[in-house]
Amino acid sequence: MGFRKKNKSPPVLSHEFVIQNHADMVSCVAMIILLGLMFEVTAKFAIMFITVQYNVTQSLDERAEQVNLYQYGPKDIATVFFYLLIAVILHALIQEYILDKMNRRLHLSKTKHSKFNESGQLAAFYLLSFIWGCSILTAEEFATNPTFLWEGYPHTHMVFQVKFFYICQIAYWLHALPELYFQKVRKEDIPRQLYYICLYVFHITGAYILNLHRLGLVLLVPHYLVELLFHASRLFYFSDENKQKGFTLWALLFVIARLLTLTLSVLTFGFGLPRAENQGFSLAKGNFNVLTIRMTCLAAICLTQAWMMWKFINFQLKKWREHSQSQASKKKAFSPKSKPHKKDLARGSANGVVKSDDKTSPRARKAKAS
Repeated sequence: MGFRKKNKSPPVLSHEFVIQNHADMVSCVAMIILLGLMFEVTAKFAIMFITVQYNVTQSLDERAEQVNLYQYGPKDIATVFFYLLIAVILHALIQEYILDKMNRRLHLSKTKHSKFNESGQLAAFYLLSFIWGCSILTAEEFATNPTFLWEGYPHTHMVFQVKFFYICQIAYWLHALPELYFQKVRKEDIPRQLYYICLYVFHITGAYILNLHRLGLVLLVPHYLVELLFHASRLFYFSDENKQKGFTLWALLFVIARLLTLTLSVLTFGFGLPRAENQGFSLAKGNFNVLTIRMTCLAAICLTQAWMMWKFINFQLKKWREHSQSQASKKKAFSPKSKPHKKDLARGSANGVVKSDDKTSPRARKAKAS
C-alpha cells in the first residue's frame, strides 16, 4: 500500500490560506487586544475595546443606592469591533466541532450542505438571543404597561444588559459580512444573505442610535423566535425529509409576528411619540422625536414587513406548486391504463397490425379463397 500524499499548504496570505486560517488570525488579534490590559501604557486603549463605555451613575429618589446606566458614543465602534472578532471565533468553533461532524453523518449535497451550515449557525444565534432578550424583558414593565415604549422618551440611558445586548447584536450581523468570504458562500446565495444581513444592521443600529432600544428589543424577541423555529425545522428536514410539521407552525407564527410588529410600530410612532412631552430634534439630548424621523422609521418598518410577506407568499406558492405536481405525478403512476382510441387502432392497422375484431388468421383466409 502506498502512503497518502499530504496536502500541500497554500501560499502564505493567499485566498485559500486566509480562508483556512482566518479563525487563528482573528484569535491572534483578539489576544493582542487582551494583552494590552497588562501594560499601563496600553491599558487605557485596550479597555475601550473590551468593556462597555459611557457609564453614568444616577441615584434614584426612592432608594439611597446608586444605579449605573449607560449611553452610546463613538467609542462603541471599538467595542463592536472586538466582539465582532469574538463572533468570528465562535462561528468557526460551531462550524468545526458541531456542524462539520453532523454533515459527515448526513452526507448532504453541496446545496443542502451550504443551507445546513447557514441554518445551524443562525439557529444557535437566534436561540441565544431569544433567551437573552426574554431575560431582559422580564425585568421591564412591558407585560403590564406597554406605554413604556414611548413614555419618558428620549431613552438615553440603558442598563448594562440592554447596551451589551445591542453591542453583541450589531457585532454579530457585521461579522456575517466577512463570513460570506470565509465560508465560500455560493454566488447564487450571496444576494439573498446580503439582503437580510444589511436589513438587520440597518434596523438594529437605527434603534440603538435613535434611542428606540425599547421598541427594538420588543420587536426582536418574537422575530427571533419565529426565525429560530424556521431554521430548526430546516435542520430537522435535512436530517429526515418527512419531518415537515415545523414549517406549518412557523408559517402561522410568521404571520402573527408581522402583524404584531406593524401594530406596535404604528402604536409607537403614530400615537405614542406624537403625544410625548419632549418634542423636537436635539443631538445633544438624544431627542429625535420629530415628524420626519417618526414617519421615516415607520415607513422603513412597514416596507421591510411588506417585503418579508412578499417573500413568504412566494415561498408558500412555490411549495404548493411542488406539492401539487408531486401529487399529480403519483396519480398518473397509479391510474389504470386507458382504452386505446380509434386513431390508435387505425395507426396500428396501417402499420400491418391486425385489428382485434378480425379474428380469422391468414391461413384461414387462403383456404377460403382456394
